[in-house]
Amino acid sequence: MPRILNVVPVPVPEEALRVFESQMDPAVFHPETTNVFTAPSGGARVIDSPYETTLADAYVLGAAARAQEEGYDAVAINSMSDSALPALRSRLDIPVVGTAQAAILTACLLADRFSVVTMWRRWHMLYHKAAALQGVSHRLASVRDIDMRPDASELLAGKEDAAFPLLEREARRAIDEDGAELIILGSTTMHQSYAYLSERLEVPVLNPGVLSAKLAEMLAQLGLSHSKVTWPSPESPQDGLFR
Repeated sequence: MPRILNVVPVPVPEEALRVFESQMDPAVFHPETTNVFTAPSGGARVIDSPYETTLADAYVLGAAARAQEEGYDAVAINSMSDSALPALRSRLDIPVVGTAQAAILTACLLADRFSVVTMWRRWHMLYHKAAALQGVSHRLASVRDIDMRPDASELLAGKEDAAFPLLEREARRAIDEDGAELIILGSTTMHQSYAYLSERLEVPVLNPGVLSAKLAEMLAQLGLSHSKVTWPSPESPQDGLFR
């Protein structure tokens, strides 16, 4: 059964990886599927500028470049930044899933118009870029945020009483004012709010980290991967430059 490498694109302590891993409900996956979480040793602390995006691309590439050799069957980039997605598809033959791409394309399967509800304004660029890359900007009803700085180490732990009602408020505005028919959580660091919002909103809510890992599992089980015509392999890989 598939072994999936889930890559958090910023350096976080081991205990934070366990919190990310905790969202992988065993009931969602085949009993023999293994989800392993890892993070690079360096790079950006928060991905909210072109400079930090480039750092994250380099370090995520380094963290996952040998996934195939290490026995993994698929890679999921556990971030709406889709860090190093094209580079990893070039380097690897096994499927590589970008969380933003997976969430946006799934949203288009389930609704005509969708919105992203996220933590802060500096992340808006990620969603507009991802929607544009998929050619579906016209279906992105809005991006809304709660003006709260994200924390990749603690996630939303201890902030539930403050953050969850604000996320619900912005999701409600996206539905009532912007015409959203589905809500995407804007970060894998927000997964603790998924159950809260799903219970209170009348539209589907996508938890992007679980979605990308499940898609990676499905592709591995089906024996499908990305086209090497689209993402040709490098002639001389230089793994290990960034780890």
